[in-house]
Amino acid sequence: MIKQKKTTLPMIPLRGLVVLPYMILHFDVGRQKSIKALEEALATNQLIFLVTQINENVKEPDMSQLYKTGTIAKVSQILRMPGNVIRVLVEGISRAQLCSVTGTDYSVAEIIEYMPKTLDKIDINTEALIRNVRDVCEKYFEVENKVSPESIAAVISTAAAADDPGRMCDIITGNIDLPIADKQMILESIEPEERLENLVFILSRELELLKLSSRIDEKVKKNMDKNQHDYYLREQLQVIQEELGDKDGIGAEVREYREKFAALELPEEAAKKVEKELDRLLKTPPGTGEGTVIRNYLDWIADLPWNISTEDNMDIKNAEKILERDHYGLEKVKQRIIEYLAVRKLSGGIKAPIICLVGPPGVGKTSIARSVAEAMNKKYVRISLGGVRDEAEIRGHRRTYLGSMPGRIIYALKQAGSNNPLMLFDEIDKLSSDIHGDPSSAMLEVLDGEQNSTFRDNYIELPFDLSKVTFITTANRLDTIPGPLLDRMEVIELPSYIEDEKYNIAKRHLIPKQLKMYGLKAGTVKFTDDAVHDIINYYTREAGVRNLEREIGSICRKAAAKIVSEGKKSVKITSKNLESFLGSHRFGYDLMKKEPAVGISTGLAWTQVGGDTLDIEVNVMEGSGNVELTGHLGDVMKESAKAAISYIRTKTDEYGIDADFYKNCDIHIHVPEGATPKDGPSAGITIATALVSALSGQPVRSDVAMTGEITLRGRVLPIGGLREKSLAAYRSGIRTIIIPQDNLKDTEEIPENIRKDITFIPAFSMQQVLNTALCKLPVYSDITKKSDDTVPNASVHQNVEITNRI
Repeated sequence: MIKQKKTTLPMIPLRGLVVLPYMILHFDVGRQKSIKALEEALATNQLIFLVTQINENVKEPDMSQLYKTGTIAKVSQILRMPGNVIRVLVEGISRAQLCSVTGTDYSVAEIIEYMPKTLDKIDINTEALIRNVRDVCEKYFEVENKVSPESIAAVISTAAAADDPGRMCDIITGNIDLPIADKQMILESIEPEERLENLVFILSRELELLKLSSRIDEKVKKNMDKNQHDYYLREQLQVIQEELGDKDGIGAEVREYREKFAALELPEEAAKKVEKELDRLLKTPPGTGEGTVIRNYLDWIADLPWNISTEDNMDIKNAEKILERDHYGLEKVKQRIIEYLAVRKLSGGIKAPIICLVGPPGVGKTSIARSVAEAMNKKYVRISLGGVRDEAEIRGHRRTYLGSMPGRIIYALKQAGSNNPLMLFDEIDKLSSDIHGDPSSAMLEVLDGEQNSTFRDNYIELPFDLSKVTFITTANRLDTIPGPLLDRMEVIELPSYIEDEKYNIAKRHLIPKQLKMYGLKAGTVKFTDDAVHDIINYYTREAGVRNLEREIGSICRKAAAKIVSEGKKSVKITSKNLESFLGSHRFGYDLMKKEPAVGISTGLAWTQVGGDTLDIEVNVMEGSGNVELTGHLGDVMKESAKAAISYIRTKTDEYGIDADFYKNCDIHIHVPEGATPKDGPSAGITIATALVSALSGQPVRSDVAMTGEITLRGRVLPIGGLREKSLAAYRSGIRTIIIPQDNLKDTEEIPENIRKDITFIPAFSMQQVLNTALCKLPVYSDITKKSDDTVPNASVHQNVEITNRI
């Protein structure tokens, strides 16, 4: 039985080091708590507790990050070193179990000391283990060649002289280079027999590893001797080739490279780098992997357009002609592109702004960039950034990696063949990052006119001037683009297409393109105007025209099949036979309700594929004041409903509503199409109108739609997407729209032919909304007299006057 004794001692956590009993060694102490613990030990009995950290990178380890078994040691000597470091010499005394750690200035360990155990009588099993340990130890030192013979003899003799098997194990373990885990295993072996068994296992394993390592070293040496032999023969072959006048050796290849680079007129830094690589190639033996790496690098340098430029065409009239030819509508976008080209022409193209085209999918962002390249007579290259998550995709890989190559910027320049192309970064909002770095950070230098004149690719390792490149980026949304990257770009927004624009795009561009693609002559397949409108309304629902083009292509394929199989000369696509080509209608849209209804109001919503109408229904029932919100509503929309209820509670007298409705009634607010998620604050006034109607019994006009955010005081705040929302109302047959007063300026974005048919009612307060939306105002005929949140002197008549000015 091992004797135990409980005590407390100053403690020093050790990093990458295990101290065993009977072991004398020195180590450096640098942490302040460890230095104070050492000073405390010197001031008392010179005893200190040493325990090893599980993770040596932790600066201030707690008890959970320490092994539970350590060593009580005696401090024999200390030496103060520069940099507030103390070198200490210690001698291990006995094992101890760590129970707890206390102390603030330095660590104090409460430990259980295990007294060294001496075997009075060694049985036959223990004797066998001792012999195994000695035999394996001797074989280990025979294979291990890092220890001098004198040290080996001293360790074996000391171990053999120890009459205690446990002490022998500690001496051997302390003098062999073993992993920390193995030394800790010996330290945690309290019983001598257990210690002997563990040491035999560890030494046997290490012996096998040493033998295997020795065999590997012998093979490596043989291979090295063979490589030296081959190198000698190659040198002889090179001399023989020179004597015979053979011009096909590596020297001829280097001369060919030099002639190629001389014609390129490289910058000074690039010329020096190339010359250095050519010298390395001359010294590299033929057929080696290093020679292949150097050749690939030189080929990339030779293929880059260092001094090759195309002449820019800055004819604004030509640019306008190309943009009009390729794109219908988008007048503001085209005007902005023309302004951009004019600035480029006046400034000489120096530090021109970088354009970011933002809009829904399919509205023509990529094709606009292609048209700009054609107008400017520039080479066009497109780099897709969607899903790029490795920084090396932008900057390239360093040549130290196997299979390294330049990044996409350098690759695009090689593909373009000029140093001033138009480079399109497509889907820049889809960049992501992982453990390999952040590509968006690498893009900062590329898109910064102050820095990109010296862009360095990790593979090329030379500065390349990107200031002559015209950069255009595209994105579907701005909120996912990092702020510093967005700050370097000038945003041009591309709105979604309205039905009239889609119709003209289909007639002018999509139908002729699809007819040509499927080998159909003009007039072979004819689309009536009604058929095109039906395809837009009933078979596609999108902001752009990508799906519209697919549906037209599907019709052309089926028409081609009819012409070939049935021998028809032409096929006419009408509204009546459209379903035979595309099947039943896939989409539809709500039409204006015929009659006013109580508790139902029409709101307007914005989606990624355009605007839509949104009916909001309210039912009021006897109950206990519960409010139910259904229809897959988001948090913001739910908050709008709560704000509307709070507002109505403050206006019950004015609207003829029971003041205790929130106690005596259950209110159910529902937005149909419950499978579709809905959110946003712009339905606030629509919910409030439906609530007032349901609580007062006054119906809501069916020919009025509305949009706007409501506050607790009934103010109407501005919203976004007014253009798309207005078009949705117009499509549904609604011609009166209530909008926030601050959105009045946004009506200019609506096409004039639609704007002139819609009556916009700008509202500042909820009472102005009710003046227009309800068929009859509840209770009060002049509710502005008792209100404190309307526009001064505002009334229905004032709204009409503003509408007339629109």
